[in-house]
Amino acid sequence: MVVSSKPASNAPVLRVQGLGFGFAGHGLFKDWSADFPAGLSLVLGGDGSGKTSLLRLLAGDCVPQAGRVLLRGMDLMEQGSAYRAQVFWRDPRAPWPEMLAPQAWVEDISARHARWSDEDWSTHTLGFGLAQHLHKPMYQLSAGSQRKVLLAAALASGAALTLLDEPVATLDKASIAYLLQALEQEARAPRSPGRAVIVAHYEELGDLPWSRTVTL
Repeated sequence: MVVSSKPASNAPVLRVQGLGFGFAGHGLFKDWSADFPAGLSLVLGGDGSGKTSLLRLLAGDCVPQAGRVLLRGMDLMEQGSAYRAQVFWRDPRAPWPEMLAPQAWVEDISARHARWSDEDWSTHTLGFGLAQHLHKPMYQLSAGSQRKVLLAAALASGAALTLLDEPVATLDKASIAYLLQALEQEARAPRSPGRAVIVAHYEELGDLPWSRTVTL
C-alpha cells in the first residue's frame, strides 16, 4: 500500500487508524491507516485489491474488525447514525427497484443530506443528458444512465464524505468528459467546503487535482 499526498493545511476530513478487515482466507487490511483531506482523493487498485470493500467500510456498510474510522471527529463505531448521515454512498452494482424513477429516488435521498443542492442536481442531470429520463422507471434506463443518476446525485449531495466506486464504468465518452469536468470543478471550487470526495478506480482518471492518492 502506497500513500501520496499534497500538503494539507487543515485537519483531515476522514481518518482511518489501524484498520483491520478481511474474509475467510483472504485478508484485505491489517493495521491500515490513512488520512483523507478535503478535496479529491483517489484509491487505486486492480480487481480483488479491496477498493470496494474499503469504500463500504468507510461508508459504514461493513463493520471493521479492528481499528477506528473517524469522519470530522465522529467515530463510526460509537456514533454510527451521525456518521452515516454525513456520507453519500450507494454501491453501483446493487440492483435498483424496477419501478423506481430517478426523480422519486432523489426526492427521498435529498431529505437525508443537509447540504443537498437542487441547483446542482439540475445542472448535473443536464450535463449527463438525463433530463428526459428522470420520470422513467429504472428498468427502462440503460446501465450507463443508471450510473449517471447515481453520479449526479452524489455530486449534488454535498455530503462531507462522498464515495464513488469505478465511476466511469458503462459511461459513454461524453459523460466521462462531463464527470471529469465536474470533479475538477469540485476540487478547485467546491460548493461544500471541507468535503472529501473519494474515488476508487483501477487507474488514474485524466489529470485531476488529487489531494491524496492511495494505492492498494
